[in-house]
Amino acid sequence: MPPVPEVVAVTELAPGSAASSGAAAVPAVDPRAARSAETPSAELDRALSELGDAALGFARMPALEKAFLLRSSLPGLLAAARAEVEMVCADRGLDPGSAASGEAWLAGPCVTLSQVRRLAEALEDIAMRGRPRLGRGAVRARADGRIEVEVFPARLKDTALHGPLRARVLMQPGATRESVREDQARFYQQRDPEGGVALVLGAGDVAGVPLRDALHKLFVEGRVVALAMSPQSAPLGALVERALAPLVSRGLLRFVYGGADAGAYLAAHPAVSEIHVTGTAAAHDALVWGPPGPLQAARRASGERLLDKPVSSTLGGASPVLVMPWLYGGDELWFQARCLASQVVSGAYGSHAASVLVLPRGFAQRPLLFRMLRRALAAVPPRRAAHPEAEARYAALTAGRAPIEPERLEASADVPLPCGVARIGAPGPGELPWTLIAGLAASDAAEPLFSAEPLGGVLSVVEVGSSDPVEFLEAATRFCNDQLRGSLGATIVVHPMSEEDPAVGAALDRALLDLRYGVIAVNQAPAAAHAAVVPPWGGHPGSTLADIQSGLGFVHNTAMLAQVEKTLLRAPLTTFPRPPGFYDHRRSHVVGERLAACAVDPGWGSVARVVAAALRG
Repeated sequence: MPPVPEVVAVTELAPGSAASSGAAAVPAVDPRAARSAETPSAELDRALSELGDAALGFARMPALEKAFLLRSSLPGLLAAARAEVEMVCADRGLDPGSAASGEAWLAGPCVTLSQVRRLAEALEDIAMRGRPRLGRGAVRARADGRIEVEVFPARLKDTALHGPLRARVLMQPGATRESVREDQARFYQQRDPEGGVALVLGAGDVAGVPLRDALHKLFVEGRVVALAMSPQSAPLGALVERALAPLVSRGLLRFVYGGADAGAYLAAHPAVSEIHVTGTAAAHDALVWGPPGPLQAARRASGERLLDKPVSSTLGGASPVLVMPWLYGGDELWFQARCLASQVVSGAYGSHAASVLVLPRGFAQRPLLFRMLRRALAAVPPRRAAHPEAEARYAALTAGRAPIEPERLEASADVPLPCGVARIGAPGPGELPWTLIAGLAASDAAEPLFSAEPLGGVLSVVEVGSSDPVEFLEAATRFCNDQLRGSLGATIVVHPMSEEDPAVGAALDRALLDLRYGVIAVNQAPAAAHAAVVPPWGGHPGSTLADIQSGLGFVHNTAMLAQVEKTLLRAPLTTFPRPPGFYDHRRSHVVGERLAACAVDPGWGSVARVVAAALRG
């Protein structure tokens, strides 16, 4: 099978200059057009110099003043939201007035605005109490002595907006109730912090991700930030730059633009004290260890880093969905099939997507699940390949595999799945079909689908274990930990009645503890943690610079917790109304726009308008 192409550039930045006070507008040019101009190195030097001048003052700025800066940014971000969504839709070939544009609202302005407001609230808590507020009884010990912290919902309005979603944070071994409280908002416990200049390399294809990571560096870790925008997110640079004028005008945030050489120049610059990378593991490794090849391997083996600065990251990787064996009701399985299909659809544009479906051998409802999944994906027109490497990656991952009709996956569960590629939909030029790749061997360590992020709507299927839930969970956990590359997010679909069996309940708890992922969701997409903003988001802390998986460090985390091991999400098997992130929500775009407004003005009237739109979906 041919090798899978890797993205090896440190970053690709967009054209333009350092911070500008000019008016931002939606560009008339095609936002997907290639751009080659770079910010001259002299302007990069000036931007870093200005940041360096502001670093100490910002580090020691009172928390209440920082909260004021954030709240001052909310009106500009909200005013820019519609233009941002229109630009994203133009890039993706979506109608900005259709329900499909809801994904641009929900993954973009809604999350950013919510993060800004929640960071402001956390800083106001720090000013009054010394630490962000946690609910009464939020910090508690499990039966095994491990400490976990309930972080979501934080208040009643969260339940109204996000339904029955619950999130708790499992702390690392050795954490205690006392240490959790003492280490909270660690930066703000310093008497005279020095701060510094952080470089955020936005090598991902989703513009909002590096922006939100930059906000985390600023207001959780106390660094001023140079934000390097990627080519695809370049058109949004000036728009967001103007919206964040309260930060830009104070010299606390600089947007920088250019190509891979500019990114390397910035990373090596003596004014930059630390770096945060978004995008691919290959981009991270090229930065830390040098270009791929024997020399990179030798550096990695010896620990001789090419760039000797602190490096954190949030990267992609394989994201599994484990379906526990049970006799699900038709409505229950249909809900979870639509949840899975929605993750596959969203996977064309981010690292949140499901990419590997892990089923129990002998799962009686396997044919029904595939019939429902085919029906769901067939209802969504194929999308434009968003990532510049997507078409090449798709070709490499599917090469040499026999084509099969999707209906063949719906054959009896008594026989093994056929090996091959099932394509759904009729893609046009530049588009990719929704694709199921079945018959993979769980023991095949050389299988590229286990190590490469598909960058498009591809779902691989693996069968492990047996129809016994305990055996399945043990086998699935081993497979995910040992065979899959990546540690960002995983999903487990489980019927609540199965947990009434003590052995199954204990096996599920072991799986939640043992799976090496930074976010694990039960009956929900891991991206729900990203949307909720409060829970920590990042790869499992077992990663190292030499084996980066999905990155080091957590972002979002507006409760500012230290000693985090993972975020655990729980949701019911089905919910009403249907989540606005589902592909078939008829008013997803209306919910998204109202959620964005609600993030700025979270009064009960705003909440009611969101709920009203959601109920009509």
